Amino acid sequence: MSSETLTTLSYTILGLVGRNGASTPELVDGARRGAPLIWAGAESQIYSEARRLASLGYLETEKQPAKTRSRTFYRLTERGRETLMGWLGTPAPFPRIQHEAAIRLLAADFVPDETTLAALRPLRGEIERREALLAESEAAAHGLPHRERYLLLQLSLVRRLLRAHRDWLDELERELGE
Repeated sequence: MSSETLTTLSYTILGLVGRNGASTPELVDGARRGAPLIWAGAESQIYSEARRLASLGYLETEKQPAKTRSRTFYRLTERGRETLMGWLGTPAPFPRIQHEAAIRLLAADFVPDETTLAALRPLRGEIERREALLAESEAAAHGLPHRERYLLLQLSLVRRLLRAHRDWLDELERELGE
């Protein structure tokens, strides 16, 4: 990737900064709630990508006082706004899926069905944790009136994906548990 290339993470950060700007902790908090539900990425990537976008002129920075030390507050530049708006108008590709649980079924004939079920059942706990995160994200959305409608629509997809995974596990238990 060239140092000027923008990625989905780049646009995610531009979107998180949004109209009102965001501090680094706010970017990380938005990613913490959203990452397990919508995209995969490490917290450290948020820091480095925000700095990179600032160095490329998509974001401007300002140091603001905080509890223990100053924090960086980001705002979209005109270039950042135009770039984000241009990207928002492009066709969205089908999401990339790397679904390890589903891939395990590809070779499940190598082990007894109970082994496969034992490996997949822990997904229920992960679904429950993500449902709790979903509830937290919905509460946060209500505090962002300019984005609430869109965030709730996004979270509707997440709810459906979690329900689909729960239903899929039910099916696996019916089929493989016999």
